[in-house]
Amino acid sequence: MSTGASKALKVITGSSRFGTTAPESTVAQAATDLVEAWPYPTDRRDDICRVYTAAGEPEFELRITWGLAGGPPTRTPAPQFTALKMGEETLAAEYKAVIQFACRSDRFPNATKPAHVAVGVERWGVRREPEGDVEALKDAYATVAHSFSLAMAGELRCEKNGGLPAEPVLDPA
Repeated sequence: MSTGASKALKVITGSSRFGTTAPESTVAQAATDLVEAWPYPTDRRDDICRVYTAAGEPEFELRITWGLAGGPPTRTPAPQFTALKMGEETLAAEYKAVIQFACRSDRFPNATKPAHVAVGVERWGVRREPEGDVEALKDAYATVAHSFSLAMAGELRCEKNGGLPAEPVLDPA
């Protein structure tokens, strides 16, 4: 996770201490699982990992997921999402962000077209009204999603990092 994403987690959770899920819950394992799912789109989201606030901190859980889409995005985003200029599509809200990017890689056997990878970050559990600056929360979720997306693109060996910028772009599209 990038330094910016670590700071963004503090904006989201209000804490700077975290715990995670099992040791096998890694971007590397998620990339392997995604390659095994290729070329079939996944109907569900699979975990990369979950992030929890540390013991003694207010409870908070983030779920970081991956999915394999059937092609480039074609739907109109729901009104609560802000579209950002990263990958094929980036959508951010005050409780969730999703980045989809196209990946051409030698890890996908016999691929004639790119894999369309979606990485999401979402607050898990009962959704509450956001506390604090809604725009700052959207940016924070997008920053964490960007960090995991860039790590996934690197692990998959996507050409040109799947078109993802080195740093998150938080300007609306």
